[in-house]
Amino acid sequence: MTRIKIAAGILASSAFIVGVAFADGRPPTAEETSAISAALTKAGFSEWGKIEFDDGKWEVDDAIGADGKQYDVDLSASDFSVIKKEIDND
Repeated sequence: MTRIKIAAGILASSAFIVGVAFADGRPPTAEETSAISAALTKAGFSEWGKIEFDDGKWEVDDAIGADGKQYDVDLSASDFSVIKKEIDND
């Protein structure tokens, strides 16, 4: 019985670790998309491309700013505020 409990514990731990590993690089949920869109609009962006959660923050590609320039933007995971904005030179 003890071996079964140990094996079950190992399997459960492995599943948790794999789940955490795949959390990065994921697209936003519908609710997150709505919050991100509102935050980007409030920050002056009119359109944007791919959005993904990576490295503990939201990464937004090809966001068009009020100045007409294209940016890559990072948003806070907690409140969706802009934490980084740099011109996209691609």
